[in-house]
Amino acid sequence: MTQTATNPDPERRHWMAVLARAGAAEITDLLAPLPALPAFEHLRPPETGLVMVRGRAGGDGAPFNLGEMTVTRCAVRLGEAVGHAYVAGRDKVQAELAALLDAALQDPARRDALMDSVIAPLAARQQAAREAEARRAAATKVDFLAMQTIR
Repeated sequence: MTQTATNPDPERRHWMAVLARAGAAEITDLLAPLPALPAFEHLRPPETGLVMVRGRAGGDGAPFNLGEMTVTRCAVRLGEAVGHAYVAGRDKVQAELAALLDAALQDPARRDALMDSVIAPLAARQQAAREAEARRAAATKVDFLAMQTIR
């Protein structure tokens, strides 16, 4: 199947989502025991700006501008691979690490080791955090039907 802008590689989408949610310190800690990645070239050094966040009325209705959000982006070249990253906030180190890992993960020789050592642990931590938040939210759920007075 051919990859297009409307049909990106699902594995790459997964690792980019994980890297976008991970902090620079988390990524650095997981990279520390691994061999250093080779030198890279900045195509676009980390830079911070604003993007417009759009919403939809009722989730699927008419679109509207919700507001602006701070985003940091970066693009690097590692050999023949080009890595890109857009991360929420102003963390330039996180954007650079995410772009560097995006480029490194495109290399089949590095992919398995980085997926096992960096992406999988980050994804597991993020999933555990989502589950913990869901448990906290579920603990505050009120069943209003159970509170009705029976006459």
